Amino acid sequence: MPDWSYRTLFRPLLFRMPAERARSLTLGVFGGLGRLPLGSFVIRTFGHMELSPLLESRIGDTRVELPVGLSGELDPRGGAHRALAQIGFGFVEVGPVTREGTGPPRPAERIEGEESLFCPDPWANEGVEGVAGRFKSGKLAENVPYLVRLRAGDGLSGEEAAAEVAAMASKLGGFAAALSVDLLDADRTAEEAAERLSLAIVALRREMEKLPILLHVPLDYPAGKLEALLEAGGLDGWEGVVVGEGRRKGGGLLFGPEDKEASLEKVRLIRSAEIGERRTIVVKGGIHEPQDALDVMREGADLVMLHAGLVYSGPGLPKRINEAVLYERMKELPPEPAPSFWSSWGWMCGLGAGMIAGGLIAWLIAVSSVLLPYDEQFLGLKREAIAAFHPHLLHFMSHDRITLAGTMISIGILYFMLAKHGLRHELHWAKTALLTSGLFGFASFFFYLGYGYFDPLHGAAAAILLPMFVLAMRGRGHRALIRPPNLRNGRVWQRAQWGQLMFVALGSAFAVGGAVISLVGVTDVFVKEDLRYLGIAPEAIERFNERLIPLIAHDRAGFGGALFCDAIALLATSLWGIREGERWIWKMFLFGGTPGFVAALSVHGAIGYTSFAHLLPAYFALALYVAGLILLYPYLMGREAAVRETAGQAL
Repeated sequence: MPDWSYRTLFRPLLFRMPAERARSLTLGVFGGLGRLPLGSFVIRTFGHMELSPLLESRIGDTRVELPVGLSGELDPRGGAHRALAQIGFGFVEVGPVTREGTGPPRPAERIEGEESLFCPDPWANEGVEGVAGRFKSGKLAENVPYLVRLRAGDGLSGEEAAAEVAAMASKLGGFAAALSVDLLDADRTAEEAAERLSLAIVALRREMEKLPILLHVPLDYPAGKLEALLEAGGLDGWEGVVVGEGRRKGGGLLFGPEDKEASLEKVRLIRSAEIGERRTIVVKGGIHEPQDALDVMREGADLVMLHAGLVYSGPGLPKRINEAVLYERMKELPPEPAPSFWSSWGWMCGLGAGMIAGGLIAWLIAVSSVLLPYDEQFLGLKREAIAAFHPHLLHFMSHDRITLAGTMISIGILYFMLAKHGLRHELHWAKTALLTSGLFGFASFFFYLGYGYFDPLHGAAAAILLPMFVLAMRGRGHRALIRPPNLRNGRVWQRAQWGQLMFVALGSAFAVGGAVISLVGVTDVFVKEDLRYLGIAPEAIERFNERLIPLIAHDRAGFGGALFCDAIALLATSLWGIREGERWIWKMFLFGGTPGFVAALSVHGAIGYTSFAHLLPAYFALALYVAGLILLYPYLMGREAAVRETAGQAL
């Protein structure tokens, strides 16, 4: 459920449901997908969250690969942790956990105008035994760093609270990457709180000698008391702080974007107390867009967690935050030298140019002689004989070959642009798109052999282009981005989600169409609309010349394979490459799509093959294409695009 589907289709539907039902449905779908054999692969394919050493952070001495975590309040039973870990979360919080379970919580509520969630029972949980049972049974995901939050019961003395959290730690610490301990309340003085924390950390260290242990500071904990607590040495022995979330309201907590200012205040206060560089600060409240995460990190936070922001912004938020953090850290590094033209990306430019030239030549032949000399040699008759037998046959073959030519030109433009602007900058997603598309494209060459016809021109082209493809794939492709990413959930970004949906749908439709055309080409060859246009039965064609249908099949299968290859490049770019200010993406869509649509629509009109049913998929695809270009224009080509492009080039 990426942002382009969540913001456009699923969120409007989910927000029509009660909040608890919507959450259960969403987590159930995510969790079910994550448990499927290829579920994690599918999630990673849609999100394409690339790891980078620059994103590694620490909780104490524990390494986490990504600086974004999932708040425990969002998925308290952990059913979707395995799936959610694939979309950019480096760690997951479990809790709050108390000694005894508190029963099922009352349903949460959405306050949509404020982008907030109200939880009437924010500390509801199944108790330490229930959580331990989930870990032991494997219901919680393996290989996910867990930050387990322990909460002492109300009204306990310092010794009692210390003993209680230590007992819980003994049962859960073995499953955790770190612990977060909730002991503070506003009723105690700073001296009393410091003594309470001292007793707790000593008791916890008896149970967990090396596990990182952080202090959970409620977001509404008074600033004066926190300052006094820090001055009294309240953090001695603790590896850091988790700044909580939520404002008290009617016995519950209200989580939303207004938590950010209080979070910033807490972070400034804690860092100003000189608690030490190795102490970790984790912020939970008010992170609704990437800029929020950058703001709290610039004040001194090391990690953030998501809750209400994920619900309102969408499942792409962790990836967007990771990319924003990555870009900030990349700016501190010296610029990387661009690879030389012929080291990798130049070969792909040459391949793309070759595809464009080949497509133009094929188009010229298709509108003139249609058949090449070796086609006539294979058939054992001249084009005039075919025209004399049935004039629509040559028109039909021209129709297949012109659409193939237009698709070849489109592929060439996509490959050239992906090489110049993607491979040249070692973008991982661009290399993956070209590799996947190219493998399918060269494999589709064998479709030409489906009816026993070997096309020497296609064979020669493949022999020339394949080494160029292999040489182009030598690049490292190790970078996630080169230009500033989007930081705001503004109207332009929201509109772009619709545009991205259009192009993802278009790429998917082309992929299905290419697969179907290839299958038809190597099996039945004709569909009903084809035969209706031709006005002749396949048996009559076969009686006229038994090699004519294999030649037509070769054209159809070749076009289907080329369309599928084109679709993969388009779909991969639509999934992974649409980023604010990437002007070349919009231009690639415009110039790459035009030859295919011009070829497909013009040839049908020229030969009189204007069946509405036959052309309906083309009309639908054209509508998606035009709508996508219009919707994406402000995001990719807007006023800030040139500034972002310049910043990326400097990087």
